[in-house]
Amino acid sequence: MRYFFIILILAALNSNAQTAGDKGKITGKVTDSGTRQPVDYATVSLFKQGSTSPFNGISTDPKGDFIIGSVPAGDYRLTIDFLGYKRYTAEHVIVTDGGTMALGIILLQPVQNQLKGVEIVAKAPVIENRIDKMVYNAQNDLTAQSGAAIDVLKKVPQVTVDIDGNVELQGNANIRFLINGKPSSIFGASLADALQAIPGSQIKSIEVITSPGAKYDAAGTGGIINIILKDNKVQGINGSVNLTAATRQENGSFNLNARKGNFGVNAFFSGNAQLNTTVLNTNNRTSTGSNGDVTRLFQQGSADTKRSGYQSGLNFNWSITPKDELTASVGFDHFGNHSNGITSQQQTLKDFTSGDILSDLISLRNSDSRFSAYSTDLSLSYKKNFKKEGQELDFLVTTSNSKNTANYLQTQDYLNDPRETTGIRGNNPGNDRETNISIDYTHPITKTFTIEGGAKAVIEDLKNTTVTDTLLGGNYVNNADQSYTFNYKRNIYAAYLSTSSSLFNKFLDVKLGLRNEYTTTSTDFSGVTIPGYNTLAPSAVISHKIGGTQSIKLSYSYRIERPDYGEINPFYNISDPNNISTGNPNLKPEKSNSFELGYNRSFNSGANFYIGSFYRHNTDDIQQFAARYDELDINGKEYTNVLLTQRANLGIQASLGGNIFISVPVTSKLNLRSNMFLVQRTNKAPGIDSIKALQYRVNLNASYQFAGNFMAEAFGNYNSSTRTLQGNRPKFFFYTMAVRKQFWDKKASIGLVANNAFSRYINQESVTRGPGFNQSTIRQLPFRSFGITLSYKFGKLEFSKEKEKEGHEENGNLPAESAGR
Repeated sequence: MRYFFIILILAALNSNAQTAGDKGKITGKVTDSGTRQPVDYATVSLFKQGSTSPFNGISTDPKGDFIIGSVPAGDYRLTIDFLGYKRYTAEHVIVTDGGTMALGIILLQPVQNQLKGVEIVAKAPVIENRIDKMVYNAQNDLTAQSGAAIDVLKKVPQVTVDIDGNVELQGNANIRFLINGKPSSIFGASLADALQAIPGSQIKSIEVITSPGAKYDAAGTGGIINIILKDNKVQGINGSVNLTAATRQENGSFNLNARKGNFGVNAFFSGNAQLNTTVLNTNNRTSTGSNGDVTRLFQQGSADTKRSGYQSGLNFNWSITPKDELTASVGFDHFGNHSNGITSQQQTLKDFTSGDILSDLISLRNSDSRFSAYSTDLSLSYKKNFKKEGQELDFLVTTSNSKNTANYLQTQDYLNDPRETTGIRGNNPGNDRETNISIDYTHPITKTFTIEGGAKAVIEDLKNTTVTDTLLGGNYVNNADQSYTFNYKRNIYAAYLSTSSSLFNKFLDVKLGLRNEYTTTSTDFSGVTIPGYNTLAPSAVISHKIGGTQSIKLSYSYRIERPDYGEINPFYNISDPNNISTGNPNLKPEKSNSFELGYNRSFNSGANFYIGSFYRHNTDDIQQFAARYDELDINGKEYTNVLLTQRANLGIQASLGGNIFISVPVTSKLNLRSNMFLVQRTNKAPGIDSIKALQYRVNLNASYQFAGNFMAEAFGNYNSSTRTLQGNRPKFFFYTMAVRKQFWDKKASIGLVANNAFSRYINQESVTRGPGFNQSTIRQLPFRSFGITLSYKFGKLEFSKEKEKEGHEENGNLPAESAGR
């Protein structure tokens, strides 16, 4: 399959799409006259002379470019509209047989009036379906603003989030997370905690890329989720404050933007805290020993959990010239959690033949665990635009350093046995440093054929220390057998080439790519040797537009999933000696071939409909696996009746699924959105019965705009239960209701939000089974909360025309305003 796409790419490099027939086309690029930034999704309309209704049109792409094809020869009038800008009109646009009318760079001028501190931004739809990604505009969704990033993700099409914050994309948990298109070590230690630390009010949009092209890293068999934080490049000084106070979760964010001429600064700080939450747990495990004796372990208790985090950043942007831009940023992030609880335990051993009770041990376990991570992110990027439209050079350096600490403490008192109290504590500090250096170049060969290429180096260094102490005679004594260091280095060297072209008179848009990555890994952990390996990752996207309202897309991508920090760390978490977890440094990368077919249609009423299907085939599939031991030796210490959980490469997983998204403006005030996701997975692993598991997700969002800037919104989501290799994952349902009132010329707002208002707990019932054991678990998680949200925008927005003519009169070129007239 991969070599087939190599042949396609080589063929594309020798092709040059031609415009057939006697029809012509019109091209151009739309930019802001003050900031020189592209204006995407501006409406371009084409009129016959004397007509008041357009007969053809299109929207600009994210780079501000547009191409109107299949235009008969003639004399036309062209208009460009976008909210907050004056209409641009070009009279007497002459199109010849088979010719191209190039309008060049078109400058849109902002509406010149006093803006009274109100930010002029075109309100994009909540969901946008583009050729290579789906975009969820969180800032336009009322209920998304009061929670954290994990709550926002629950509303994104094709994304599934369980009650513990585990994220899946199209049913796959192996996702590459980015912030503003860049990697961050904040995701390396604890993804769920990191997503809890980003307030929803700080998120501008979330991009879902299920079939990434060759320009993206090959990591992430499920695809890529890119979290775009809010920023502002408009002239002047302005900012915003957002606060949420609630019974379960609190967050706040502050943004300040300052831009004068070609230099801008953005500063932000955001924080999030989950207040003390008490989770009730019941665990019942029955296991059969090697001699046939039956052991029943019953555990019942509660745990109090707190979680908090913050993000801060400072970004600098310098437009050195109209064609040269330098951007630098620094960010400081922190998140952590603390859990402590008490559990009553009864372990009963029965004789296999007589059924007599051989022992009945009752104990009380106290446990305490803490985790914290501090991360620093630095980046520097330079972008060069050349005279030729679309020709670009990008250079980016990012470095991210995260210091993580995980520790636990547990003691066990025996209530009906004379043995002394036992206990153990562990401390696991670590450091994760990752540096990315990349260069990307885009070169348009013709108006319809473009080549992209680039190279990248990723240097990752993980350092980890484990110190374990055992309680002996009332004192903790270092256990040398369970104290060690673990250093892990991984370097990835990549290069890619991709082509984009329009074929058959723009009947098809085709993008083909090939990426090569070579990975070297070294570790000082005893018994672990990981050889270097090469990955050849092809990708392809073929799309066809039907008029200006419909599109069909077919894509293919080859992806891998390298094991992450938590999966390879051999640290044993023994906070519960009967349920121990550890990493597996011998994990191999998971490999995936993915196919996707999608259809999208938009309607004049504002409605939107998307239906898509996918098929994914994974080998060396990484899955969590639990094994039961009568006795387990961990570095010289024996533990009895243990369930050991870790990740392993377990055979093959095939997934077939589909997604339907519908958005309907029922009236001018009422809007309904619904997303339905369905996937069937088949797992085959040596020594384990193959399984077929069906999983689905359905949600519904309703919003209503009342008079007086008053708005209400409700959102409900249901995730079905699904089978796993050794049991099932539980179902869950949650709902959110919110109202908001805007005032002071929409500069300020106040809102009320409620989550699961009519039920105190979400009950989670799951089963895990394997050779010799069967375990059922019930967790009761308090999810109900009530809160109030406040937001305020301040400052004035100014637009400057100082640079309006810069860069457009060089070499005798006419200003864009004169082009085509």
